[in-house]
Amino acid sequence: MLFRHLLLVYNGLMLYVWSTMLVLLNIVWLALVVFGLPGNWLIVISTFLFALWRRSDGVFSIYTLIVLIALCIIGELVEFFSAMGGARKAGAGWVASFGAIAGAITGAILGTILIPIPFFGTLLGACAGAGVLAWGLGFSGGKEMPDSVRHGVGAGLGQFLGTSTKVALGCVIWLIVAVAAYWP
Repeated sequence: MLFRHLLLVYNGLMLYVWSTMLVLLNIVWLALVVFGLPGNWLIVISTFLFALWRRSDGVFSIYTLIVLIALCIIGELVEFFSAMGGARKAGAGWVASFGAIAGAITGAILGTILIPIPFFGTLLGACAGAGVLAWGLGFSGGKEMPDSVRHGVGAGLGQFLGTSTKVALGCVIWLIVAVAAYWP
């Protein structure tokens, strides 16, 4: 009887140890979001695998996992379409707006390579790429210089807000996992 009680205490203690390790690992994944990497998805994958491994303990409900996936999808969509939305809000046409998406992707890659400062290079490259391509396509499409510059600035600011939103959603995802890991 005493052995069984000690085994239950040990299993309960180990659940908290493993949960703490998951929360700490997810901090590493969250830091990757800041560098433009898919850290939010890594948080969800780690949490899902943990939930499968410890399913008999009922640590994470299916509803929690669904919310995490939904927040990840929202974060990706917001980041992907933010440059286009910023350009459209500034009055750009569809060509310049879609060009802002391509510019953001290209700029993020080039910024990461050319400006080797973590997060800053990727973010600056994405914002500049979105702005420059939206500006260039607007100007080459017959827009006046002040209008096309405004479209480019709108695309760059939209990309900045989209990336910031994705990082903020990553913090929310991490917080949900951290709370749910210890909630009975």
